[in-house]
Amino acid sequence: MTELAPKTENRTLRRLPNAAYRSREYLTEAEVEKLIDTARKRGRNGLRDSAAILLAYRHGLRAQELCSLQWSQIDLRHGRLHVNRAKGGQESVHPLHGPELRALRPLQGSSPYVFVTEAGTPVTTAWFLRMIQRTGVAANDGHDTRSLAHYLGHRNLQSTARYTALAPDRFRDFWRD
Repeated sequence: MTELAPKTENRTLRRLPNAAYRSREYLTEAEVEKLIDTARKRGRNGLRDSAAILLAYRHGLRAQELCSLQWSQIDLRHGRLHVNRAKGGQESVHPLHGPELRALRPLQGSSPYVFVTEAGTPVTTAWFLRMIQRTGVAANDGHDTRSLAHYLGHRNLQSTARYTALAPDRFRDFWRD
């Protein structure tokens, strides 16, 4: 005869609302600029890291979308970025402006991927989230940066805006450089 496991109370841990962890769900433009500037000055991969943050912010890229970004999706000559959305989102074409073009050009290499490690392999979402966290700590003098990783990593589908396929010119005036 087999003994039954003792009965235990079924408990579900409930996560508190996001407001209990942080006062807002977004970064201001000034905070993102500070993050980009800090990334640019940190370590030997500052150009790559700052470019990754810039593209993620300006184009609303999830970590997965950023890490799988390939040069075939980028037209530097005409300033266009073809965005392949993850999680069932619709593809779209975004314009690339001066700061993005200047950030991307030095990254061109032999890999088909835009963001690569020193070994030449594509970066991972874990790398991106760790890089954001480390850069956020450096930019914010050690304050909590979970919201930075959460925001830029797009880890929750419910809190991510739905994307639609839009003509590339629709985004033209989003950024004033």
